[in-house]
Amino acid sequence: MQNNWQFPHRRWNPLRRSWVLVSPHRTQRPWQGEVGQKTFPSATVYDPECYLCPGNKRAGGAENPTYSSVFSFVNDYAALLPDAPALDVAASSPLLQAEPARGICKVLCFHPDHSLTLARMTREEIRPVVDAWTAEYQELGAHDWIQYVQIFENRGAMMGASNPHPHGQIWSTSFIPDEPAAETAAQYDHLARTGRCLLCDYLETERAGNPGNGERIIFENAHFTTLVPWWAVWPFEVLLLSRRHAGAFPDFSSDERDALADALHRLTTRFDNLFETSFPYTMGFHQSPTDGKDYPEWHFHAHFYPPLLRSATVRKFMVGFEMLGMPQRDITPESAADRLRACSETHFWPRS
Repeated sequence: MQNNWQFPHRRWNPLRRSWVLVSPHRTQRPWQGEVGQKTFPSATVYDPECYLCPGNKRAGGAENPTYSSVFSFVNDYAALLPDAPALDVAASSPLLQAEPARGICKVLCFHPDHSLTLARMTREEIRPVVDAWTAEYQELGAHDWIQYVQIFENRGAMMGASNPHPHGQIWSTSFIPDEPAAETAAQYDHLARTGRCLLCDYLETERAGNPGNGERIIFENAHFTTLVPWWAVWPFEVLLLSRRHAGAFPDFSSDERDALADALHRLTTRFDNLFETSFPYTMGFHQSPTDGKDYPEWHFHAHFYPPLLRSATVRKFMVGFEMLGMPQRDITPESAADRLRACSETHFWPRS
């Protein structure tokens, strides 16, 4: 890595079309901020008080089946509803705009075992989760009013997860949300300008090692690459990319779904091993909208946004300049990738 990268500089995010400030010298400053608690994997296989465990009654009153693999249901406290009445908004100013927002929000339990996370599940156990994500994308996207299906997971209390049971969420919306809309515009413009896919070009650049000799790549398998992106904002942010140009879950073959399960298992295990804790993050898949249009520019990928900065107990906060000016990070993406590469893929806390 070039030595001058250790001094303050900005990096361009072509997917979001925005800048991030990199300030590597700040890693030397003393820390007197909030210190959290180290979190270890749970030993509780079944929790009678958990509203996601098999056979238990949920907060909304419904009873879960005694499921043995994945299980999905409509969120009892959904942020969006299938029906929304018209709004009575005064049209006296273009600055006061509003419109109804409809959607279907679901919860997907990854496994009946309350103690597990993706990091502690096997590849074989994660594969049904990949299949369920695929089916939900297809089924929800088949509604003629659903324009986008956002699949995500909030892992850990630090990221606002209200329940430690292994699960994620799926919000399907009557509109394309801001982040995928911005990525759609960037990918479309790149394709129109160059005739090529933006993320295919980016992946080729990273794999060719220009610049940096591939030092941001963490690992690859036959079908997926994981790397700390050139423009990473969060300290150990990771971008997971399909190596073949594909727009969405249904485009993947059985072998590719196996490879995605493998990549998720290996990456989340490395995360946990980095600080020997149950590593918190927000993770989500970005893929083609479901509004019935063609999106040849779209390249399937997942973002992992973990908050931990220095240890299992010290996290990064987006405050001050980050909120009022632009995102900023301390450790370089190359340093973060190097530390994740050095992590074992055997989990520090084995399953009993």
